[in-house]
Amino acid sequence: MNLQWQTRRFDALQVRQLYQLLQFRQAVFIVEQCCAYQDLDDYDLESMHLLAHEVHSGELLAYARCLPPGIKYQESSIGRVAVARNHRGKGLGHELVRRSIDCCNLWRPETQVLSHAIRISAQAYLERFYEAHGFIAAGELFLEDGIWHREMCR
Repeated sequence: MNLQWQTRRFDALQVRQLYQLLQFRQAVFIVEQCCAYQDLDDYDLESMHLLAHEVHSGELLAYARCLPPGIKYQESSIGRVAVARNHRGKGLGHELVRRSIDCCNLWRPETQVLSHAIRISAQAYLERFYEAHGFIAAGELFLEDGIWHREMCR
């Protein structure tokens, strides 16, 4: 699979890119998960948007948004992590999370040699997946939009 990875601030997204990523998020988080919720929020405006397109078809296969510290949490944050249904189980999700961590590290203070803390709100069934990337549980389970979540920190 030949992928093109892009990282874009909201204002640098082309109109078609924005439409494609919103359509992708809606397909995964609202339709596939049968979860009616307000996907669009002001966090998008402050985020770096990480996109992986298949080079030949242009299809969006993976997406995440990375927020700087002080926007959603005191720490940097990764959210809306999604891989196209027909491309799951092939390692793309792990690459997406690794690249998202790298994206969050762009906000690391220059005086800090190691990466800084990143906090996420993970769907509970994905805890082990995120643990493989150094995240640890940081709170009790909570129900958000009908899906069990847990905050995790790296």
